[in-house]
Amino acid sequence: MPQVLIVDYGVGNLLSLKFALEKAGLKAKIATQSQKFKEADAIALPGVGNFTAAAKALNSVKQELVDAVEAGTPILGICLGLQLYFEASEEGPGEGLAFFKGKNVRLTGQVKIPHMGWNTIQKVEQNELFDGVADDSYVYFVHSLYPVPADKEIICTQTEYAQTFTSAVASKNIYGTQFHPEKSGDVGLQILKNFAQIVSR
Repeated sequence: MPQVLIVDYGVGNLLSLKFALEKAGLKAKIATQSQKFKEADAIALPGVGNFTAAAKALNSVKQELVDAVEAGTPILGICLGLQLYFEASEEGPGEGLAFFKGKNVRLTGQVKIPHMGWNTIQKVEQNELFDGVADDSYVYFVHSLYPVPADKEIICTQTEYAQTFTSAVASKNIYGTQFHPEKSGDVGLQILKNFAQIVSR
């Protein structure tokens, strides 16, 4: 069974992601900073936390993580994990992993922030991560910022919440969701199963 390393960089929600990935068909292990990412079959960057603190916590393993992804290791970033794919964030100082050009900006408008609860995703580009997932499916969000990719071609789904924002991206072996698939019921489980299939190839 393929193993996915969940990177522990001081954010919450590790165990619920571990259980969900195991239910999807992967052996999941919470990774300490001393572990070798290149030895993993896949990597997961969990969500919930502060961009500045997370970027600082990743500094000691940043190059090793980037090297593994550039070598082709599949990676799934969730919420804050997705935001760390980009260069910077309005949340505070710090440099992301810069897999993609762009930055994270704050949600605005006459809506409750943080955006917390169920909302729909609209497919922009079909990607294998969303095989078997219907357009306008409901998924679970908890966030106050969202990524603005410089390259719009990486956007897989968008969501409406006072404005239209990017809710999932994919490029080659890099996948990310602004929502939490581990909290999104059957739809989220299907997305994680699709990721497991990608890893198992």
